[in-house]
Amino acid sequence: MSVVALRFQGVSKAYSGTGALTDFTLPVNAGECFGLVGANGAGKTTLIKCLLDFCEPDAGTIEIFGVPHRQTVSRARLAYLPERFNPPYYLTGRDFLQTMAQMHRVNYVPGIAEALLNELDLDPAALAKPVRAYSKGMNQKLGLAACMLSRKDLYVLDEPTSGLDPRARILLKRKLKSLRDDGKTILFTSHALADVEEMCERVAVIDRGRLRFAGTPAELIRGQNAGDIEQAFMALVA
Repeated sequence: MSVVALRFQGVSKAYSGTGALTDFTLPVNAGECFGLVGANGAGKTTLIKCLLDFCEPDAGTIEIFGVPHRQTVSRARLAYLPERFNPPYYLTGRDFLQTMAQMHRVNYVPGIAEALLNELDLDPAALAKPVRAYSKGMNQKLGLAACMLSRKDLYVLDEPTSGLDPRARILLKRKLKSLRDDGKTILFTSHALADVEEMCERVAVIDRGRLRFAGTPAELIRGQNAGDIEQAFMALVA
């Protein structure tokens, strides 16, 4: 039997009477790369905010490796990268990674950090610079590095390829596949459906706060009698 890393059961959330999530039920198995897709405003980020206890669901339950999400200890096994990631402008890249390592309660090892930055196509020399001098892509790579250096079991990544050039996107996907092969669980949102099809064992489609599909990318395509995942997505949410 597969271990469940995340379990959403009947989760609902409304803002000012407008439903952002409605009766959302979904398991994410440990060790899988899972894609969460939907249009802007579909409910993806609200779901992540509920998972991380940034906001309280109006109904339903969420468990992280079997622990209720409202318990602080439940989040000890995950690392998170928000969609709009902006590290404190006054820190150097190295200061930021060291601070995040302290928060995650892991040792900061310079050699390991520099090797990871090379894997993500960020020059380790940038660690000496203040992050206010970084481009958007450099900021994104720094945030990804901070997550991965935490050595957690679960990575929750909201639009992780945002701001990355084609080379960096390819290298990130290679790294995420490596983490998955090492038994880590990855939940990420993306508007790049081709990346989701390439990376994910399973995908969930959210439309106007409701779960419209959960399964493999191939099942999504077959179920909509479509030629590719983009056509299948458009047919599903039409």
